[in-house]
Amino acid sequence: MALTMTLPLYRSSVMLASRSSKIVNTRFLSSSSSHPFVLSHPKDVDTIIGGGSGTKRGRIVCVTSGKGGVGKTTSAASFATGLASRGHKTCVVDFDIGLRNLDIHLGMERRVIFDFVNVLMEECSLSQALIKDKREKHLSMLAASQTRDKESLTVEGVEKVLSNLSKTFDYVVLDSPAGIESGARHAMYFADDAIIVTNPELSSCRDADKMVGFVSSRSRRAEIGDDVDPVSQTLLITRYDAQRAVAEECLSLNDIEELLGLPIIGVIPESKDVLTCTNLGTPIITLGDDNPAAGAYSDMVDRFLGEEKDLRFITPEPVSFFKRFFG
Repeated sequence: MALTMTLPLYRSSVMLASRSSKIVNTRFLSSSSSHPFVLSHPKDVDTIIGGGSGTKRGRIVCVTSGKGGVGKTTSAASFATGLASRGHKTCVVDFDIGLRNLDIHLGMERRVIFDFVNVLMEECSLSQALIKDKREKHLSMLAASQTRDKESLTVEGVEKVLSNLSKTFDYVVLDSPAGIESGARHAMYFADDAIIVTNPELSSCRDADKMVGFVSSRSRRAEIGDDVDPVSQTLLITRYDAQRAVAEECLSLNDIEELLGLPIIGVIPESKDVLTCTNLGTPIITLGDDNPAAGAYSDMVDRFLGEEKDLRFITPEPVSFFKRFFG
Protein backbone atom coordinates (compact mmCIF):
# COMPACT_ATOMS: atom_id res chain seq x y z
CA MET A 1 0.00 0.00 0.00
CA ALA A 2 1.36 3.41 -0.89
CA LEU A 3 2.58 5.51 1.98
CA THR A 4 0.31 8.42 1.08
CA MET A 5 -2.74 6.24 1.79
CA THR A 6 -1.87 6.32 5.52
CA LEU A 7 -1.48 10.09 5.86
CA PRO A 8 -5.17 11.01 6.39
CA LEU A 9 -5.40 8.55 9.28
CA TYR A 10 -2.15 9.92 10.70
CA ARG A 11 -3.38 13.52 10.53
CA SER A 12 -6.46 12.58 12.57
CA SER A 13 -4.30 11.05 15.30
CA VAL A 14 -1.99 14.08 15.23
CA MET A 15 -4.91 16.41 15.94
CA LEU A 16 -5.88 14.39 19.01
CA ALA A 17 -2.27 14.18 20.22
CA SER A 18 -1.76 17.91 19.74
CA ARG A 19 -4.84 18.73 21.79
CA SER A 20 -3.74 16.51 24.65
CA SER A 21 -0.21 17.97 24.59
CA LYS A 22 -1.61 21.44 25.20
CA ILE A 23 -2.69 20.41 28.74
CA VAL A 24 -0.11 21.90 31.09
CA ASN A 25 1.53 19.62 33.62
CA THR A 26 0.79 21.72 36.68
CA ARG A 27 2.68 19.36 38.97
CA PHE A 28 5.90 20.11 37.12
CA LEU A 29 5.29 23.83 36.64
CA SER A 30 3.72 24.77 39.95
CA SER A 31 7.06 24.92 41.70
CA SER A 32 8.69 26.88 38.90
CA SER A 33 6.22 29.57 37.88
CA SER A 34 6.25 31.51 41.16
CA HIS A 35 9.93 31.78 42.05
CA PRO A 36 11.92 34.86 40.92
CA PHE A 37 14.14 34.76 37.84
CA VAL A 38 17.62 33.33 38.36
CA LEU A 39 18.20 32.70 34.67
CA SER A 40 17.60 36.16 33.26
CA HIS A 41 14.39 37.12 31.46
CA PRO A 42 14.06 35.78 27.89
CA LYS A 43 13.95 39.35 26.58
CA ASP A 44 17.65 39.56 27.41
CA VAL A 45 18.42 37.28 24.44
CA ASP A 46 15.70 38.42 22.06
CA THR A 47 17.16 41.88 21.47
CA ILE A 48 19.67 40.60 18.88
CA ILE A 49 18.84 37.82 16.40
CA GLY A 50 20.95 34.72 16.91
CA GLY A 51 22.11 35.48 20.46
CA GLY A 52 25.79 35.53 21.12
CA SER A 53 27.66 38.81 21.48
CA GLY A 54 25.58 41.89 22.20
CA THR A 55 23.03 40.14 24.43
CA LYS A 56 22.99 39.97 28.22
CA ARG A 57 23.33 36.20 28.29
CA GLY A 58 23.83 33.29 25.92
CA ARG A 59 20.99 31.53 24.15
CA ILE A 60 19.79 28.16 25.40
CA VAL A 61 19.15 25.70 22.57
CA CYS A 62 17.40 22.40 23.28
CA VAL A 63 17.96 19.54 20.83
CA THR A 64 15.06 17.16 21.41
CA SER A 65 12.82 14.53 19.88
CA GLY A 66 9.81 12.45 20.75
CA LYS A 67 11.25 9.15 19.56
CA GLY A 68 14.58 7.67 20.59
CA GLY A 69 17.25 6.63 18.13
CA VAL A 70 16.70 9.44 15.63
CA GLY A 71 20.22 10.89 15.93
CA LYS A 72 19.61 13.51 18.57
CA THR A 73 22.92 13.19 20.41
CA THR A 74 24.80 12.88 17.12
CA SER A 75 23.13 16.12 16.04
CA ALA A 76 23.74 17.93 19.34
CA ALA A 77 27.46 17.04 19.19
CA SER A 78 27.89 18.22 15.60
CA PHE A 79 25.72 21.32 16.13
CA ALA A 80 27.70 22.41 19.20
CA THR A 81 31.00 21.67 17.44
CA GLY A 82 29.87 23.71 14.45
CA LEU A 83 28.97 26.70 16.61
CA ALA A 84 32.33 26.52 18.39
CA SER A 85 34.26 26.25 15.12
CA ARG A 86 32.67 29.54 14.05
CA GLY A 87 34.08 31.30 17.10
CA HIS A 88 31.06 31.10 19.42
CA LYS A 89 31.77 30.00 22.99
CA THR A 90 29.58 26.92 23.32
CA CYS A 91 28.76 24.47 26.09
CA VAL A 92 26.82 21.28 25.36
CA VAL A 93 25.02 19.67 28.31
CA ASP A 94 23.89 16.04 28.51
CA PHE A 95 20.45 15.85 30.18
CA ASP A 96 20.08 12.07 29.87
CA ILE A 97 20.70 11.32 33.54
CA GLY A 98 21.63 7.67 34.04
CA LEU A 99 22.11 6.96 30.33
CA ARG A 100 24.72 9.45 29.18
CA ASN A 101 26.51 9.01 25.87
CA LEU A 102 27.27 12.55 24.70
CA ASP A 103 30.77 12.13 26.18
CA ILE A 104 31.35 9.17 23.83
CA HIS A 105 30.27 11.19 20.78
CA LEU A 106 32.78 13.89 21.72
CA GLY A 107 35.58 11.50 22.71
CA MET A 108 35.57 12.70 26.34
CA GLU A 109 34.39 9.55 28.17
CA ARG A 110 37.72 9.02 29.96
CA ARG A 111 37.87 12.60 31.19
CA VAL A 112 34.58 12.72 33.14
CA ILE A 113 35.36 13.21 36.85
CA PHE A 114 32.41 15.33 37.96
CA ASP A 115 29.00 15.58 36.28
CA PHE A 116 25.80 17.61 36.08
CA VAL A 117 24.28 16.08 39.22
CA ASN A 118 27.50 16.68 41.20
CA VAL A 119 27.09 20.37 40.38
CA LEU A 120 23.39 20.35 41.34
CA MET A 121 24.21 18.69 44.66
CA GLU A 122 27.04 21.20 45.24
CA GLU A 123 29.56 18.36 45.44
CA CYS A 124 31.83 20.30 43.09
CA SER A 125 31.92 23.65 41.32
CA LEU A 126 30.65 24.14 37.79
CA SER A 127 34.16 24.87 36.54
CA GLN A 128 35.37 21.54 37.96
CA ALA A 129 32.69 19.63 36.02
CA LEU A 130 33.17 21.35 32.66
CA ILE A 131 35.38 19.49 30.18
CA LYS A 132 37.09 21.45 27.42
CA ASP A 133 37.26 19.90 23.98
CA LYS A 134 40.76 19.16 22.70
CA ARG A 135 39.93 20.08 19.09
CA GLU A 136 37.75 23.20 19.46
CA LYS A 137 38.96 25.73 22.00
CA HIS A 138 35.50 27.34 22.22
CA LEU A 139 33.69 24.07 23.05
CA SER A 140 33.02 22.60 26.50
CA MET A 141 30.83 19.76 27.76
CA LEU A 142 28.93 19.09 30.99
CA ALA A 143 28.33 15.35 31.28
CA ALA A 144 25.24 13.68 32.73
CA SER A 145 25.51 11.40 35.73
CA GLN A 146 25.79 7.71 34.92
CA THR A 147 24.68 6.49 38.36
CA ARG A 148 22.10 8.95 39.67
CA ASP A 149 18.34 9.02 39.03
CA LYS A 150 16.56 11.53 36.79
CA GLU A 151 14.63 12.70 39.85
CA SER A 152 17.87 14.40 40.94
CA LEU A 153 16.91 17.23 38.58
CA THR A 154 14.95 20.15 40.02
CA VAL A 155 13.71 23.26 38.27
CA GLU A 156 15.57 25.52 40.68
CA GLY A 157 18.82 23.55 40.40
CA VAL A 158 18.74 23.37 36.61
CA GLU A 159 17.95 27.06 36.37
CA LYS A 160 20.91 27.96 38.55
CA VAL A 161 23.33 25.88 36.45
CA LEU A 162 21.99 27.25 33.16
CA SER A 163 22.16 30.78 34.52
CA ASN A 164 25.85 30.39 35.31
CA LEU A 165 26.58 28.75 31.95
CA SER A 166 24.72 31.43 29.98
CA LYS A 167 26.85 34.13 31.61
CA THR A 168 30.01 32.50 30.22
CA PHE A 169 28.93 30.96 26.92
CA ASP A 170 27.29 32.40 23.81
CA TYR A 171 25.29 29.21 23.32
CA VAL A 172 24.28 26.49 25.78
CA VAL A 173 23.18 23.42 23.81
CA LEU A 174 21.04 20.94 25.75
CA ASP A 175 21.10 17.33 24.58
CA SER A 176 17.67 16.23 25.76
CA PRO A 177 16.64 12.62 26.30
CA ALA A 178 13.83 11.39 24.08
CA GLY A 179 10.22 11.60 25.17
CA ILE A 180 8.59 13.64 27.93
CA GLU A 181 10.21 12.32 31.11
CA SER A 182 11.97 14.46 33.71
CA GLY A 183 15.22 15.11 31.82
CA ALA A 184 13.38 16.15 28.66
CA ARG A 185 10.94 18.42 30.53
CA HIS A 186 13.73 20.19 32.38
CA ALA A 187 15.77 20.61 29.19
CA MET A 188 12.99 22.15 27.12
CA TYR A 189 11.54 24.29 29.95
CA PHE A 190 14.26 26.97 29.79
CA ALA A 191 14.88 26.80 26.03
CA ASP A 192 15.09 29.90 23.86
CA ASP A 193 15.30 27.72 20.76
CA ALA A 194 14.27 24.11 20.18
CA ILE A 195 15.55 21.90 17.38
CA ILE A 196 13.15 18.98 16.92
CA VAL A 197 14.92 15.96 15.44
CA THR A 198 12.93 13.41 13.45
CA ASN A 199 13.37 10.63 10.90
CA PRO A 200 11.21 10.52 7.75
CA GLU A 201 8.81 7.92 9.14
CA LEU A 202 5.28 8.18 10.53
CA SER A 203 5.97 7.07 14.11
CA SER A 204 8.91 9.45 14.45
CA CYS A 205 6.90 12.39 13.08
CA ARG A 206 3.95 11.62 15.34
CA ASP A 207 6.19 11.70 18.41
CA ALA A 208 7.92 14.84 17.12
CA ASP A 209 4.54 16.53 16.79
CA LYS A 210 3.81 15.79 20.42
CA MET A 211 7.10 17.41 21.40
CA VAL A 212 6.18 20.51 19.39
CA GLY A 213 3.07 20.79 21.55
CA PHE A 214 5.00 20.29 24.78
CA VAL A 215 7.57 22.95 23.91
CA SER A 216 4.80 25.35 22.86
CA SER A 217 2.81 24.96 26.08
CA ARG A 218 5.20 23.92 28.86
CA SER A 219 8.23 26.15 28.42
CA ARG A 220 9.01 29.13 30.61
CA ARG A 221 8.39 31.41 27.66
CA ALA A 222 4.89 29.94 27.35
CA GLU A 223 4.30 30.63 31.06
CA ILE A 224 5.33 34.27 30.69
CA GLY A 225 2.96 34.59 27.74
CA ASP A 226 2.51 37.54 25.40
CA ASP A 227 5.33 39.53 26.99
CA VAL A 228 8.00 37.48 25.16
CA ASP A 229 8.48 35.61 21.92
CA PRO A 230 7.63 31.90 22.02
CA VAL A 231 10.37 29.30 21.82
CA SER A 232 11.75 29.33 18.28
CA GLN A 233 11.18 25.80 16.97
CA THR A 234 12.79 24.32 13.87
CA LEU A 235 12.92 20.85 12.38
CA LEU A 236 16.01 18.74 11.71
CA ILE A 237 15.38 15.69 9.51
CA THR A 238 17.99 12.95 9.88
CA ARG A 239 18.67 9.71 7.99
CA TYR A 240 16.94 11.08 4.90
CA ASP A 241 17.08 8.93 1.76
CA ALA A 242 15.91 10.90 -1.27
CA GLN A 243 15.67 7.76 -3.41
CA ARG A 244 13.31 6.08 -0.95
CA ALA A 245 11.25 9.26 -0.63
CA VAL A 246 10.72 9.37 -4.40
CA ALA A 247 9.69 5.70 -4.31
CA GLU A 248 7.21 6.53 -1.46
CA GLU A 249 9.01 4.16 0.88
CA CYS A 250 9.37 6.94 3.46
CA LEU A 251 7.94 10.40 4.03
CA SER A 252 9.00 13.18 1.69
CA LEU A 253 10.03 16.65 2.87
CA ASN A 254 6.65 18.01 1.76
CA ASP A 255 4.87 15.35 3.82
CA ILE A 256 6.92 16.18 6.92
CA GLU A 257 6.45 19.93 6.56
CA GLU A 258 2.71 19.48 6.13
CA LEU A 259 2.44 17.19 9.15
CA LEU A 260 4.57 19.19 11.57
CA GLY A 261 4.28 22.77 10.30
CA LEU A 262 7.81 23.80 11.28
CA PRO A 263 10.55 25.36 9.16
CA ILE A 264 13.27 22.88 8.24
CA ILE A 265 16.69 23.90 9.53
CA GLY A 266 18.50 20.94 8.03
CA VAL A 267 18.22 17.62 6.18
CA ILE A 268 20.91 15.07 7.02
CA PRO A 269 21.32 12.28 4.48
CA GLU A 270 21.66 8.65 5.52
CA SER A 271 25.35 7.92 6.06
CA LYS A 272 27.42 4.98 7.30
CA ASP A 273 30.04 7.48 8.45
CA VAL A 274 27.85 8.52 11.39
CA LEU A 275 28.41 5.23 13.22
CA THR A 276 32.12 5.27 12.42
CA CYS A 277 32.52 8.79 13.82
CA THR A 278 30.56 7.88 16.96
CA ASN A 279 32.85 4.92 17.61
CA LEU A 280 35.89 7.17 17.11
CA GLY A 281 34.53 9.91 19.40
CA THR A 282 34.55 12.46 16.58
CA PRO A 283 31.50 14.57 15.63
CA ILE A 284 30.74 13.88 11.99
CA ILE A 285 30.72 17.59 11.15
CA THR A 286 34.52 17.54 11.50
CA LEU A 287 34.82 15.45 8.31
CA GLY A 288 34.33 18.60 6.25
CA ASP A 289 32.06 19.69 3.45
CA ASP A 290 33.15 16.92 1.07
CA ASN A 291 31.27 14.44 3.25
CA PRO A 292 27.49 14.75 2.60
CA ALA A 293 26.37 14.30 6.22
CA ALA A 294 29.10 16.64 7.53
CA GLY A 295 28.23 19.23 4.88
CA ALA A 296 24.54 19.01 5.79
CA TYR A 297 25.30 19.60 9.48
CA SER A 298 27.53 22.54 8.57
CA ASP A 299 24.70 24.04 6.49
CA MET A 300 22.34 23.53 9.43
CA VAL A 301 24.63 25.51 11.75
CA ASP A 302 24.88 28.34 9.21
CA ARG A 303 21.09 28.49 8.87
CA PHE A 304 20.72 28.64 12.65
CA LEU A 305 23.09 31.61 12.68
CA GLY A 306 20.99 33.41 10.11
CA GLU A 307 22.52 32.51 6.75
CA GLU A 308 20.26 31.60 3.85
CA LYS A 309 21.29 28.32 2.28
CA ASP A 310 19.46 25.98 -0.05
CA LEU A 311 18.82 22.47 1.20
CA ARG A 312 21.17 19.90 -0.28
CA PHE A 313 20.93 16.12 -0.61
CA ILE A 314 17.14 16.19 -1.00
CA THR A 315 16.93 14.81 -4.54
CA PRO A 316 18.18 11.43 -5.76
CA GLU A 317 21.63 11.36 -7.28
CA PRO A 318 21.59 10.59 -11.01
CA VAL A 319 22.44 6.98 -11.77
CA SER A 320 25.44 6.57 -14.06
CA PHE A 321 25.27 4.57 -17.29
CA PHE A 322 27.52 1.82 -15.94
CA LYS A 323 25.68 1.52 -12.64
CA ARG A 324 22.34 1.34 -14.44
CA PHE A 325 23.43 -1.65 -16.48
CA PHE A 326 25.97 -3.38 -14.27
CA GLY A 327 24.64 -2.49 -10.79
